[in-house]
Amino acid sequence: MLDRTAQLTTRYVRTPEAARLLGLSPRTLEKYRCHGNGPTFRKLGGRVVYAIGDLEAWADQAACSSTSDPRYVEARAAGNAHR
Repeated sequence: MLDRTAQLTTRYVRTPEAARLLGLSPRTLEKYRCHGNGPTFRKLGGRVVYAIGDLEAWADQAACSSTSDPRYVEARAAGNAHR
């Protein structure tokens, strides 16, 4: 029951607001969605929505402590892979 309640209180945002929260352009977020390297999204009817928690989790995966951090190299490579 608690899990169902959590699902009902989840806040969803559409692409423009999700992009604003992440500091990206909506177009970049759309490209990430197509290439499969963006945050988890849901398709509700004809609309693409993102759970705030999924956006935060995706952003946290890119957290680095220095430019020599292996995740930093991976994050740069992922950002440049589809240019």
